[in-house]
Amino acid sequence: MLNDLKKDADDRMKKALQAMGNNLNKIRTGRAHPSLLEGLTVSYYGSETPLSQVANISVEDARTLSVKPWEKQMVPEIEKAIMKSDLGLNPSTAGENIRIPLPMLTEETRKGYIKQARAEAENGRVAIRNVRRDVLSDVKSLLKDKEITEDEDRRMQDDVQKITDKYVAEVDKALAQKEEELMTV
Repeated sequence: MLNDLKKDADDRMKKALQAMGNNLNKIRTGRAHPSLLEGLTVSYYGSETPLSQVANISVEDARTLSVKPWEKQMVPEIEKAIMKSDLGLNPSTAGENIRIPLPMLTEETRKGYIKQARAEAENGRVAIRNVRRDVLSDVKSLLKDKEITEDEDRRMQDDVQKITDKYVAEVDKALAQKEEELMTV
């Protein structure tokens, strides 16, 4: 029973770390990367569809993304979705190919993106701590119902804290890596 709780805590913390990683990937660095457009949806025959399901997204060079829709009539829809997004990108179309040049990041925008990355990391830490709190409350209820001993309770608290510390360290590592990417010119 306690091992199941530990495994559950580990799984949920891993998911929180992955969600935070996905959010960090959406923060634009100076380099072109297809994951920038990952959360974008376009109107495809009346339904909102992820951009990756209606077009091929590739990196043309270090500062340019290329989007090649599978259907020609999707070009204006994709352009509209990119302009509406909060990414601050201006696509240019040449026939069926949409090029998205990434502007150079100014010092001010870099600092803004670092703030955003730190906020995402803090959200990740909070999610991990919430998992810890949930698991420890489950352990407390087991202790209260006398299904486990006080020694097992204490041991479980220590184990869950070790798991929490491991994932918080992973969050800090991911944040440091993102900050380094953002500060690289």
